[in-house]
Amino acid sequence: MYWTLELASHLEDAPWPATKDELIDYAIRSGAPMEVIENLQVLEDDGEPYETIEEIWPDYPTKDDFFFNEDEY
Repeated sequence: MYWTLELASHLEDAPWPATKDELIDYAIRSGAPMEVIENLQVLEDDGEPYETIEEIWPDYPTKDDFFFNEDEY
């Protein structure tokens, strides 16, 4: 399983919190690349929903990771 920013961005608008099956269904319906679906299929499924994408890919960058000042625009 590997994640890139491009692959993970397909899950930004997923209906969080979501179970593994819900995420796979969302990825299929939204037309995500096959790599996203394959990565989701190898996730552990303990029955608990994933709250955010950071639980799937801890290195996923958040708004805090960018030095962009929204107040300037």
